[in-house]
Amino acid sequence: MQSKKNNNQYTRVIHAGQNPDTVFGSVSVPIYQSSTFSFKNVEEGASRFAGQDDGYIYTRIGNPTVNALEESVASLEGGYGGLATASGMAAISTTLMTFLRQKSHLIGTSAVYGPSRTLVENEFARYGVESDFIDTSKIEDIKKHLKPHTVLLFIETPANPTLTLTDIEVCAELAREKNLILVVDNTFSSPVVQKPLDLGADIVIHSLTKFINGHSDVIGGMIVSKKEEHHKRIHKVLTQMGGTMDPHQAWLIHRGLKTLALRLEKSQKNALKLANYLKNHPKVNWVNYPGLESFPQHSLAKKQMLGFGSMLCFGLNGGFEAGRQMLNAVKLYTLAVSLGGVESLIQHPASMTHAGVPSKERKKAGIRDDLIRISVGCEDFEDLKADIDQAIAQIDQKNKN
Repeated sequence: MQSKKNNNQYTRVIHAGQNPDTVFGSVSVPIYQSSTFSFKNVEEGASRFAGQDDGYIYTRIGNPTVNALEESVASLEGGYGGLATASGMAAISTTLMTFLRQKSHLIGTSAVYGPSRTLVENEFARYGVESDFIDTSKIEDIKKHLKPHTVLLFIETPANPTLTLTDIEVCAELAREKNLILVVDNTFSSPVVQKPLDLGADIVIHSLTKFINGHSDVIGGMIVSKKEEHHKRIHKVLTQMGGTMDPHQAWLIHRGLKTLALRLEKSQKNALKLANYLKNHPKVNWVNYPGLESFPQHSLAKKQMLGFGSMLCFGLNGGFEAGRQMLNAVKLYTLAVSLGGVESLIQHPASMTHAGVPSKERKKAGIRDDLIRISVGCEDFEDLKADIDQAIAQIDQKNKN
């Protein structure tokens, strides 16, 4: 599951963006909880506003604590620069606002995070933006939906919640050929598990709320650009739209980032064990996890990912009604949306995260009504397995009664 590209990840998540404080030598990046920054004189202020001085002006435009986090994630992704945002959706909306224009066209992954899709179809559509959300795992489907005014290819791989993979290198080749911007939502993987920019993507988006922070206690987003040109364009829109991150938020996420590689090492081991266990469970109908040899795109997972992640989904015999009973019976798993924390979370996308996507479109995207999504955490595997067992046993008991 590991490759040479990943050998220094344990070091980089700890040290990237971590420059000792020059005033007191603080090992931890200080929280610069200030809305504005003073100038020595008018000339210095004018120089900073003109971009001739790297000093700070106003936290919405830039802040030392926030910049430390941006530098760290950009380093992990291998990008030119990072831009921290108030939430993952702020990262997505800012990126789309930067590159989409009236009457332009976007092609996106159909099984993408629900609010990402509804943002485009319900809000951007009001300004004349056209979109097609399709199965981007099939390059021929992408080519079939290309239009003269297509400007952006927005993929999420692994997809949320189906875990379907899209070949990033193939999409990057097509994007270069057709002069498209290739944006990859890398939230389900994190830069420890997948590096889209190395595979040819232009921009990577993260909900920092998830794996990078890892403790289910902070909301945040990140945009990492491969090119300086894109970074500057997005930064301009971000500061004008105001969806920026505050210093304390950045400090907490940066602290969580330092254990990212360790957390994923444990959660991925748990996920593979759990996927294999569910696959052989007599009450389980199907399981999707990139690390299973039975997963249809297992070879692609090995090719473009540095690990298999810690997200999986499955369906029970008895469909959603059985799943509903199981979800209501879990004790160790937390019934909640979100993902990537140290604790294991379980949820039902069709009635929760993807409820805003019409039923017909959900089914077309492979988001079945019986699909249960698990974000596997860092607990002891035997405890995770035991809770699944007792929850499934409750189904049989209730049906007997």
